[in-house]
Amino acid sequence: MRRTALDAYIAKKTEIDTMLARLAALSEDHFNVAPDEVNWGHVGTLTYYAGLLKRITDRAFKEGKHAE
Repeated sequence: MRRTALDAYIAKKTEIDTMLARLAALSEDHFNVAPDEVNWGHVGTLTYYAGLLKRITDRAFKEGKHAE
C-alpha cells in the first residue's frame, strides 16, 4: 500500500496529540514533584521544558522570531 501525504500527516498529528496528552497529565501531577520537594534543579528542568515549548508555540503561532 502506498502511503499518501495525508496518511503521514494524520500519523504525525496523532503522535503529537499523544505527546501533548502525556505532557498535560504530567503537568497535572506537578511533573512528579511534591511541593515540599521542589528545588532549584526542578525549576531549571521546567525552564528548559518551557523554552522548548516556546520555540514550538512561537513557530506555530508566528510569534517571537517567527512573527511576520
